[in-house]
Amino acid sequence: MFKFQLPRLASLSAFALFLGASHCMAATKSDDQLDALVKAAIGPVMQQQNIPGVAVAITLKGQQHYFNYGMASKEDGKPVSKDTLFEIGSVSKTFATTLTAYAQASGKLSLSDRASQVWPDLRGSAFDTISVLQLATYTAGGLPLQFPDEADHPDKMLAYFKQWKPVYAAGTHRQYSNPSLGLSGYLAAKSMGQPFDELMEKNLLPKLGLKHTYLKVPQDQMGLYAQGYGKDGKPVRVSPGALDSEAYGVKTSAADLLRYVEANLKPATLEKPLQQAIALTHSGYYTVGEMRQGLGWEHYHYPASLETLLSGNSTEMAMEAHKVQWLNPPQPAQDAAWFNKTGSTGGFGAYVAFVPSEDIGIVILANKNYPNAERIKIAHNIVSALTE
Repeated sequence: MFKFQLPRLASLSAFALFLGASHCMAATKSDDQLDALVKAAIGPVMQQQNIPGVAVAITLKGQQHYFNYGMASKEDGKPVSKDTLFEIGSVSKTFATTLTAYAQASGKLSLSDRASQVWPDLRGSAFDTISVLQLATYTAGGLPLQFPDEADHPDKMLAYFKQWKPVYAAGTHRQYSNPSLGLSGYLAAKSMGQPFDELMEKNLLPKLGLKHTYLKVPQDQMGLYAQGYGKDGKPVRVSPGALDSEAYGVKTSAADLLRYVEANLKPATLEKPLQQAIALTHSGYYTVGEMRQGLGWEHYHYPASLETLLSGNSTEMAMEAHKVQWLNPPQPAQDAAWFNKTGSTGGFGAYVAFVPSEDIGIVILANKNYPNAERIKIAHNIVSALTE
């Protein structure tokens, strides 16, 4: 039997909410163990990191399980549910790259196209020699993690890109970057002749079966939008910026994000171009250590050790440039692989992982940004226990 020490939460109401954590399973012994397993993994981290609310969703052999802890908002005490909307930060990148791959599968774009071919306003800049694939895999030549403050606006990003000078030869180094991957999604939308947000909300998301995922939360859904909290405990939500929708702007629920994971686990249920697109996002384009870079997704041979996952999702991997070893041709993903993506905004922290060979996926959403290492430990502990 799994042991669980209840975390110290901020109030008696929070304590009651935690005790009332819900899950969509029959009350059998094995379900009790799954419930205890998730609580044991989540509870201490909520306590240590002072996280108001967490939603966990697991798909296992086609069965969905939901676990909801704490508060979506400390101000009104509303409990987290599987339908609570969270900011997912850079997990959004996997949606942008799915659109990019869908544009190629639909014949609108080639990953080998140069950026300035797709967006002629970039002609005469470094983007004459940088491909969509290089942008989508962070190998454009050293684009920074974020836009400089003075360029972080849709009306100013073109001028920034036109004057930007590469630090490395394109294709030689991985430098994790919102402007890099964000631009690849922007170019995909240009190739399809519609704004990115419109393509996502009216085309791609419905094709994926997602009905509760947004770039801009509609007014009638604001009651489900969790309040995020900064390190100081003060309320915060993501601010608009250049390529925000493409790089970090998706808001979704544990239930919808789990459906997205299931689409990635079993793409055969989708239309043919989308099946092809998902295969492109899962392919390995190059390696850095034991990590294989896909489009948005990153993956590792399975079983993957906790040490391997922590290294691949480390601050060093996100903040520093790394030489890459290209796989030529790109390698189709193996079923025995651990796919993952972290995501953060000022007030939220997300982690998504799935293993096709085990038919398992996990979504962890929180309304506070807490260390990636803690998220990965939670997921690795749960998945390891469920697949051993």
